[in-house]
Amino acid sequence: MTPTQLRAFAAVVRHGSVKLAAAELKVSESAVSLNIGQLRRELGDQLFHRTAAGLAFTPGGLRLASRSAELLGLQDRTIAEVSAAGRGRRMLRVAASSLFAEYAAPGLLEMFAARAADLDVELSVRHPGQFEQLLLTRAADVAFGPDPGGLDPAVRIRPVMNFQIILVAGRDHPLATAPAGPQQLREQTWLLGPSAAGGIGGVAALLRRMAVPEDRQQIFQSHAAAIEEAKHGKGVAPVLSFAVAHDMAAGHLVRIPGPQPHVDGVWHSMRLPIAAPAADELARVASTPRAVQAMVRGTGVTVGRFRPAVHVTLWS
Repeated sequence: MTPTQLRAFAAVVRHGSVKLAAAELKVSESAVSLNIGQLRRELGDQLFHRTAAGLAFTPGGLRLASRSAELLGLQDRTIAEVSAAGRGRRMLRVAASSLFAEYAAPGLLEMFAARAADLDVELSVRHPGQFEQLLLTRAADVAFGPDPGGLDPAVRIRPVMNFQIILVAGRDHPLATAPAGPQQLREQTWLLGPSAAGGIGGVAALLRRMAVPEDRQQIFQSHAAAIEEAKHGKGVAPVLSFAVAHDMAAGHLVRIPGPQPHVDGVWHSMRLPIAAPAADELARVASTPRAVQAMVRGTGVTVGRFRPAVHVTLWS
């Protein structure tokens, strides 16, 4: 597959028409058809066929549509990175678990990036089970999150920050004023962020410890969204203790007491022995008291410093 072929196919997907795709790319319709034909032969898939209602894509065509957007985006990003490197700029690619990315990474990366005017930082949210592959393939320079276990011996792992997951509810929730046993807790609606998925990390550990049934779990797109639902009495939420300190002090949230509903955890940095100098420096700095304070504050990075890579494909 060549970039020219993928651009032709991506244009056909966007417009649903070979003619409109050719107009966008400023080439002939036959050139677009030639590129599509080459993709069909190489992949052994028709990709799409014409119907009275327009183009109908095969399952393989739909998969290629998603991948072509990613591949072309990667190509454009690589060109920009090479150009930036030629102008003396460095790129640091950071992978982080969802909980770390939402609460700890903003303050850490702002503090670190401010130390070097020539450094661009790119943060991607990844499942901890992907950390090893991302590092070994050099898709990430350094990763932060819970230790997924069983890492390749080549990966260096270092503790960064201790944290505690506690269980909270809104001040008007029935459990806010009365102690609850394990069975009563299991019967509640558990409001969860994305870190609950995948089975790795403090929230997943708490769900296992409490044996919370799957039909009592509701996962939201962010941990902050789950906390907001908890404030309105919609259920109980396992949260980072430092992330809700202000809400608890203001009386918006109440910690549910008891020996079971909490988990102590540790975030780690992970990198290869021969990594980008900036990755080594970030892994070292991340465990310092100043960095921990920055992570707890959670201040955000500026637009010029924080450039996440996001690939979105929508199908109706």
